[in-house]
Amino acid sequence: MSFVHQIKPVELVIAKDIFVSAIRFAMSIDRPCLPFGDELQTSAQEQVDYMLSKDRDTLIVMADDEVKSVVRTGVYNVINAFKKDLASLLLVPSLELEDADNSIRIMRKLSDIEWMCNVLPKMDLMKNFVSDWAAISNQILRIVEDEKLDHVMWGLKLKLIEVTCKVLEAVGYGSVILPAASRVQLLKSWFPYIRKMKPLLDSKGIEENGFPYKMDQDLCQAIEGAIVSLILTLPSNDQADILADWIRSREIGYPDLSEAFEVWCYRTKSAKRRLVEGLDGNSDAVISA
Repeated sequence: MSFVHQIKPVELVIAKDIFVSAIRFAMSIDRPCLPFGDELQTSAQEQVDYMLSKDRDTLIVMADDEVKSVVRTGVYNVINAFKKDLASLLLVPSLELEDADNSIRIMRKLSDIEWMCNVLPKMDLMKNFVSDWAAISNQILRIVEDEKLDHVMWGLKLKLIEVTCKVLEAVGYGSVILPAASRVQLLKSWFPYIRKMKPLLDSKGIEENGFPYKMDQDLCQAIEGAIVSLILTLPSNDQADILADWIRSREIGYPDLSEAFEVWCYRTKSAKRRLVEGLDGNSDAVISA
């Protein structure tokens, strides 16, 4: 038994070293050496996926502060590298070619971000990503809504919506807790963009046979459910503002916030009834006195 106890800490050290090394390559903290390039990053991401799902020692390793620090650094680096590359689009004379080098690089970064969205919940570190994504959301939207990108890079726009869906789900369903002000800002940033892009992508699909960048039914339902849940976590006045804006734009038809509106009405009526009952009770008490 003493021999077994001596071996276990050694195994955990090895697992930690392997996991940290894989994270550093998977999140581009360390650049792959030639001639490996992107293949090494892909292999590292696969290694992280495997260790998180199959290796019990990894769950113990994840409690280590050094490991968490490396992951947080990776999240910050990937998001900021993406923001920097995205901003460079506005400096390019023409964006007509979707296969240009900068476009490929940006889509690769966005794929890395999507991968992080899948693994970070297993590490209990999704809040770091959500907070960083919320912080740069307005900058991202300012770039992708620039007139230079009006008729190009549909794949980028769809992928942004898919990543944001994961963020909205994390916040809306309570796996990540943000202050009310941050939740309001997150929703007010992305809700108008998603509402605008859905009919645009649908119309492109009608105009062009084989247009690949459409919001499928699963994605639409996931976004709608996340937004409804997120709205219901907000203060009543913020709910009222968002729902009033939705009612004014109901001809768009998506997302359908009827459920959130009905719950808000019920809660408002219940609160009003309790207030009236409380006031009546106080009046009766004064009269009795």
